[in-house]
Amino acid sequence: MSTSETSRFVRLRVEMVLEITDPAALSGTALESIAAEYGEPGGEPAEERMQAETAVREDGAEALASLVDPFDLVSEVPGVELTQASWSSESVDYDPDAPDGWDLDDEDDEWGAGDVPHNGEDDGEHSGASGGADRRI
Repeated sequence: MSTSETSRFVRLRVEMVLEITDPAALSGTALESIAAEYGEPGGEPAEERMQAETAVREDGAEALASLVDPFDLVSEVPGVELTQASWSSESVDYDPDAPDGWDLDDEDDEWGAGDVPHNGEDDGEHSGASGGADRRI
């Protein structure tokens, strides 16, 4: 396939397992981010803000997802522009000493390196969102 026949859109899949070492610091930073996003309490989206604050106080996965911005991952990469992004986080049982600790969803069997279904468009079958926080831009 020549370069002119390939799509200029690429789906980049990144999977990470993070350990929350300081839940108070994580939720505090997420609350600060929410305050900056919504401005002074009592404004028009007060109910939405309260829901977001409650979520990040109660769930580290929600707090993390509220702070992660895919644009930050690629904003300094020359020659690319973020067109669409979605990301999710969820609490998982993870044992770093287990031989299969990294293969959480057996996705390696389903997705080979370089596979990009439908030129980066989500077909709904492989959304990756399986509960927890889910964000889209």
